[in-house]
Amino acid sequence: MRARPPKNKNWIFSVILFGTLIAMSLMSLMNPQRINDKQFADAPEISISEVTRGYDAGRFSEITIHDNKVFIKTVTGSLIQSYKESRDTVSQLGWNDPKNNTVVQVENREAANMFMAVLPDLLFFMLVIGGLIWLFRGVSRSQSNAMSFGKSKARVADATQVKTRFKNVAGMDEPKEDLVEVVDFLKNPKKYTSIGAKIPKGVLLVGSPGTGKTLLARAVAGEAGVPFFSIAGSEFVEMFVGVGASRVRDLFAKAKRNSPCIIFIDEIDAVGRQRGGAGFGGGHDEREQTLNQILTEMDGFEQGANVIVVAATNRPDVLDKALLRPGRFDRRIFIDKPDLLAREKILEVHTLNKKMGKNINLEAIAQKTVGLTGADLENIMNEAAILAAKRKKKTIGQQDIDDAVEKVALGPEKRSRKLSKKETAITAYHELGHAIVGYECKESDPLHKISIVSRGQALGVTWFLPKEDQFTTSKTKFLDEICGLLGGRAAEELIFNERTTGASNDIERASAIARNMATRYGMGEGELGPVAYGEKQGSSHLGADLGMTRNYSEEKAKQIDSFVKKTVETQYARALGILKKKKAKLEKLTTVLLKTETMTVEEFKEIYTGKKAAKKKA
Repeated sequence: MRARPPKNKNWIFSVILFGTLIAMSLMSLMNPQRINDKQFADAPEISISEVTRGYDAGRFSEITIHDNKVFIKTVTGSLIQSYKESRDTVSQLGWNDPKNNTVVQVENREAANMFMAVLPDLLFFMLVIGGLIWLFRGVSRSQSNAMSFGKSKARVADATQVKTRFKNVAGMDEPKEDLVEVVDFLKNPKKYTSIGAKIPKGVLLVGSPGTGKTLLARAVAGEAGVPFFSIAGSEFVEMFVGVGASRVRDLFAKAKRNSPCIIFIDEIDAVGRQRGGAGFGGGHDEREQTLNQILTEMDGFEQGANVIVVAATNRPDVLDKALLRPGRFDRRIFIDKPDLLAREKILEVHTLNKKMGKNINLEAIAQKTVGLTGADLENIMNEAAILAAKRKKKTIGQQDIDDAVEKVALGPEKRSRKLSKKETAITAYHELGHAIVGYECKESDPLHKISIVSRGQALGVTWFLPKEDQFTTSKTKFLDEICGLLGGRAAEELIFNERTTGASNDIERASAIARNMATRYGMGEGELGPVAYGEKQGSSHLGADLGMTRNYSEEKAKQIDSFVKKTVETQYARALGILKKKKAKLEKLTTVLLKTETMTVEEFKEIYTGKKAAKKKA
């Protein structure tokens, strides 16, 4: 599809400027050898007869006539001036001898003076004409804008502009395999239609934000070598009823004219939510009319149109069922967050355009970024490049990437936040309480780092990292996680016999885990049994979970509350018991942490286990 050149809205002023330049050029052409009168201001004056005698004697090199003035340059370089009668011509004066080497030229100023007199009127006339044209074009533009209000705002990239390929999309092997046949259909439609096969008209990409849905859609267009129409779902809907439907019709009409092609609708849940319900205005709602038009267009694709609609959303639960039925978006591709191997491949892609140092261990970085998306990994590599530049390095090192991971995962350090000695001591004991209890709980994630440097809202951080990606969690692991979360509060009470607000987030998380064990995972004890309690409730219009609706009795609610309280208290007592046994180790570790502010897992183990020699051998 060939794009039209942009219209120059300032063409009127360009015409006026161009006309003025032409006028000045004409003036210069009319007087190509005009002499500056000021250089003859002090020149001596002679009679016209003396000029004639000097001409005949060959004493002059140049004679220039300006109206009645005569300017003479002698062969020696001196200047002379004279006056002649207006009726005298060059031939009458005898200055036209072909054998004479004197150059005689006549500059007629009358034409130039006449042009200069007419020029202001000419420019004024051009300005008036230009103003009228601009006024009429303004009216025409306003009418055009009104007529184009219902036109599609989709951005179009032709086959040569889409540079993304499947090789640029790392960590999504299965989704790419599902889309290979879509690419093949766009390239070789007869291969499928000849035996009666039909490729789905709509492909729905479902995944968390940042997992690469848009990137994957562009890769499909790039591999197929077809035009790519890109638009967001929110761009269809306006405050005026009918505009969105008009834009849908225009978009699909353009796509059919440029088939084979791909239409990509990002965040389709903005326009494709469930129809009906309170607050939607029935069937006259603008959003619903837009959705109805999308459904109609997808149902009305002509055979052989070769137009495929690819949409992306992270809220498939709120989409209208008619949108997902066969014949529309009947193929759904789920894009999960990348696993360990996928994260390593994504990091490799984002290092291609950066100056990397030697011996960079991307596998170690991938292990530290469990649960992060492709967008998060790209951000980490960008932050690493920024850190390396700040440190005046020419390449990105392993330490730069490690620091970037901590910055993205835990938040930036706030060394400007000054705590009192007592608060610093409480923070150190609190974080080491987490570390010791987590280290003693066998099902807990391995300890990675301890810090009492403020990050974000936290006064300190104890960082646990899983060895590998986990897709299921056992009840024992849940209990160990609760125990580790309560280790900070237990350390505060053990050392200071006091409770602070520093454990508020830990208590919230521990309580949430215990409640989910009872209500969602069927891990409750006694009469709770393997039953799910409560129903998820969310607004299909807002697209947000508002919480759980109770579908159980008051008696069951008491049992759930009792289970949560008992579980948290039991694990708190367990954490307190562990720390009482390891109080000496806690004191020793705290003394070191208060000096160093940060402590790696190797340093922790060396002090906690006292096996320094074993560490060196390893």
